[in-house]
Amino acid sequence: MSIRLADVRDEARIDRYVIISDITNTYHDVRWGRIAERCFGHKYYVLLSENADGVIDGILPFVHIKSWIFGNYMVSMPYFNYGGVCANDESTQERLIDEAVRMAKDLKVQHIEFRQEVSLNNGFPEKTHKVSMRLRLSDSPDELLKSFPSKLRSQIKVPQKAGLTVRIGRMEELESFYTVFSRNMRDLGTPVYPMKFFRSILEAFPENTWIGSVYAGNVPVASGFLAGFKSRIEIPWASSVRSYNRFSPNMLLYWSCLKFACEQGYGTFDFGRSTAEESTYKFKEQWGAAPSPMIWSYWVHDEAKIPDLTTRNPKYQLAIGIWKRLPLPVTQMLGPRIVKNIP
Repeated sequence: MSIRLADVRDEARIDRYVIISDITNTYHDVRWGRIAERCFGHKYYVLLSENADGVIDGILPFVHIKSWIFGNYMVSMPYFNYGGVCANDESTQERLIDEAVRMAKDLKVQHIEFRQEVSLNNGFPEKTHKVSMRLRLSDSPDELLKSFPSKLRSQIKVPQKAGLTVRIGRMEELESFYTVFSRNMRDLGTPVYPMKFFRSILEAFPENTWIGSVYAGNVPVASGFLAGFKSRIEIPWASSVRSYNRFSPNMLLYWSCLKFACEQGYGTFDFGRSTAEESTYKFKEQWGAAPSPMIWSYWVHDEAKIPDLTTRNPKYQLAIGIWKRLPLPVTQMLGPRIVKNIP
């Protein structure tokens, strides 16, 4: 068995492994790492394990982020909900992690974050407060709609009766998505990704990425980004315009995306990351989604504390308050320069 850094000649083999393995997720696909590299300027690596016959039996992709504000660290995978080490057995997993730690020490990073769906079971400290909310889809949209309680079906009708409409497309919906998304991120006090990030995803994954948008006339009032992989489709980014909340555009957005997922033949709808029992968790729970663990594991240098680069960190509250008051065009211009360093 050997472990080494992959190069471009290995990418086709890695992609085949990602497709045939039953323990991979979409973010093991090298195209996601290349997007992070191209859009944010960070270095993307893939550690590759091969058995005695030269067959791939494990991978560990990660991005090296070096920021004078937020520090020097590695993440598998930043900007996305999943990633982590993927190996056919525990010994391969252990060797991949050991090699990542060796690289981390050479690069003088402060920590490595592994965004796992299952525990590494190796003694690394873990964060487990986030969950992925997932719904098993019915064979048809009609069956799915009938499975919802009457109150939920009534809530879906509210935006429809108000005349809101839906479009699901790809590049033609990008501007609408970004208009809604960037405004919502500003209102939350969070720097926004550049539009080219989402454009790059649509270009790299033409077969399984879409955008769903809800309109009041010609005005986009809610929008979500969809990414499919094998039998699961995820909505990692979704937003709505607060001034239209009385029309419940989010209800129409999510129902339309669920309907679309059924029509495309997906078996599971992943509503994305939530904190248990908070408002977004409860919103997703009402659709019948159930929590699936998200176990983020950490190697930290010299037994340092697990980092907190979230908006919950008290030291960022002043900056968040200021950000919420900035004009939207300013946040669209400055946000990408900041957010590239926030995984």
